[in-house]
Amino acid sequence: MNIVIFGAPGSGKGTQSERLIDQYGLHHISTGELLRDHISRGTELGKVADRYISKGLLIPDDLMIDVLSDLFESKPEIREKGVIFDGFPRTIPQAEALAKMLEGYGTAVHAVVGLEVEEEELVRRMLERGKTSGRADDNLETIKKRLDVYHNQTSPLRDYYMACGTYHAINGNGTVDAIFGDIRASLDPHKDKK
Repeated sequence: MNIVIFGAPGSGKGTQSERLIDQYGLHHISTGELLRDHISRGTELGKVADRYISKGLLIPDDLMIDVLSDLFESKPEIREKGVIFDGFPRTIPQAEALAKMLEGYGTAVHAVVGLEVEEEELVRRMLERGKTSGRADDNLETIKKRLDVYHNQTSPLRDYYMACGTYHAINGNGTVDAIFGDIRASLDPHKDKK
């Protein structure tokens, strides 16, 4: 089962991804972590990515698809176990490119978990995370830019995946356990159909 975990920055995608991995035995693909790894290692991809990320902008679609395709090609176990995409896709063209890429490997996105959280709570969470994580992108100015990018470019994905019949709206407020319980209740009836 391939799952996209979807939501604004600070909605809890990383936390819930860990739970989904444990529950369903999925391989975790966090494009943010992949890109931060490249940035910290100073690779060419990292240098290009850093120019976008440091400004709160999205990575170009073709670059992300190439990174993901290389990962799928080099690690067949990823295709066999199923994956959770954390932080990707972020635009409709990315979703379409991802669907095409997955189709080439004989699979698809089976479910989209949409964590829905109010903007004030998102800002509070990210500022709090910035105090402990050391992430340079968890400051108020960059947070506002990231949320603007999300609302303008990423939120249309909700409608796209609803039209595909794969979107599962989940209230992202509350305890981690309660939110995960809602996710499981939404996914479990569908997991054996994949």
